[in-house]
Amino acid sequence: MSNYHIRLYEDSDYKVVSELFARGMNEHSHEAFRHAISVPRNWLFMLVMFLVSFWITGSVIMPLLVLITELSFLWICSRYIYSSYVDQCLSDDMLDIQKYYLQRDGGCFWVAESGGIVVGTVATVPSSNSLGEKHTELKRLSVAESHRGKGIAKALCRTVIDFARQRGCEAVVLETSSAQIDAQKLYEKIGFFQTHMIRLTFFTGRLLDFIVLFYRYNISTNR
Repeated sequence: MSNYHIRLYEDSDYKVVSELFARGMNEHSHEAFRHAISVPRNWLFMLVMFLVSFWITGSVIMPLLVLITELSFLWICSRYIYSSYVDQCLSDDMLDIQKYYLQRDGGCFWVAESGGIVVGTVATVPSSNSLGEKHTELKRLSVAESHRGKGIAKALCRTVIDFARQRGCEAVVLETSSAQIDAQKLYEKIGFFQTHMIRLTFFTGRLLDFIVLFYRYNISTNR
């Protein structure tokens, strides 16, 4: 068992919380890149460009340079889609956690602490897409790599679920990306189920075949 406890966020936690969030999000770019190079239209394009370059130059060097350039571009796009999201969040809800979460009716922000160090975070706010039902949204779940596999992420999710139940919410909802495979497994193990998905249509999203997944946990049927 991991020696940790979950408590409310304090302003003195801001630096480590923001770094934990940024590091946790950016690491998903690796899986996004792996998926991007497996997309048929991407590897077909790379193959065609390789063969065309070889046909024009008659040398292997230029086709290899073209291939490396294409792979580098996919990697940059994979990094960008997460780093730009991190920058957006750090200038929005993560800019003033007290104001956005703790001082907001129906909002809260917790941290998991182990050995006096913050090693995990999770937050919740009322969902704006509840269609008349009372939902709360699970956000900003992150656990330091050194403390994963110890039940901390599950305990943080349960903290949000208990909070929602106490406030009389019908469901907890969340959004994640297709690249966050471990997170999907965790949510489904707890009792969340996928309701729908959206493929991003802007250039980078289409290039990476980036998918946003939506999950829901029904309070009434999971007691």
